[in-house]
Amino acid sequence: MTDDLSRNQTFDLPDGYQILPWHRGFGRQVGPLFEKRDETGLTRAFRVEEHHTNGMMNAHGGMLMTFADMAWGAAVEKNDDTWWVTVRLMCDFLSGAKQGSFVEGKGHVIGRQDDVFTVEGKIWADDKLLMRGTGIFKVIERRDGQEKPFTRQTEKA
Repeated sequence: MTDDLSRNQTFDLPDGYQILPWHRGFGRQVGPLFEKRDETGLTRAFRVEEHHTNGMMNAHGGMLMTFADMAWGAAVEKNDDTWWVTVRLMCDFLSGAKQGSFVEGKGHVIGRQDDVFTVEGKIWADDKLLMRGTGIFKVIERRDGQEKPFTRQTEKA
């Protein structure tokens, strides 16, 4: 669980990043996750903590794939209320990330057919490319009574 955040998880973030307040479900289990929005789009991130590691104290491949799903799928978001599901995720593992590394990821839409999007994405730490791949994501409508797994805090003018 990620109930106890260390100081570097919450205060030692690169400029522009804020915590993604995912308070329930699977995102809570693999977090904390961070994001920034700027002129280049949406970038998601996480710091490799002990609960993310394999026996070699690198980010576990399952965590990197989970993160790729969350980072690349976000490329299809139009707003905070966009919901999507993963149809297919293909990943090439290129390198590892040690505990303490700040891992970032971003996807770009490269194709669309109705409400199904093809996304190309990358995951990196510093200048090292960790993973690349593609995903297919389907945008779905929210059902009445369902809540988003997180709510972004917006700045007030």
